[in-house]
Amino acid sequence: MFNDVTSVTLEAAISGLAERQRVTANNIANLETPGFQARAVKFEQNLADAVNAHQPAQARIDNLPTGDLPGQNGNNVNLEREMVNATETGLQQKLLTNTITSRFGWMSTVLKG
Repeated sequence: MFNDVTSVTLEAAISGLAERQRVTANNIANLETPGFQARAVKFEQNLADAVNAHQPAQARIDNLPTGDLPGQNGNNVNLEREMVNATETGLQQKLLTNTITSRFGWMSTVLKG
């Protein structure tokens, strides 16, 4: 990609969403695993702070325990929440992908003259 702030920010956001999707899939895969502790990915505030500091490439992606209380088998995965997270993350990824596609289309048009 390009090194302008917008491109780097979009790339960091896509990376954060990809990690969130990976962690969500792992949580769902371990729905029945005794003692498994669900995790959540947080990056939006870190990305906003990094952009404000003019360093979007330095945005940190946090992979944290959810802190939810476990059930009888020690597992704390909430399937409904994980499904919502997966859907929201997929929609956000689609939006960012469309944004990137539009940027490249616009740049291609400008370069062709």
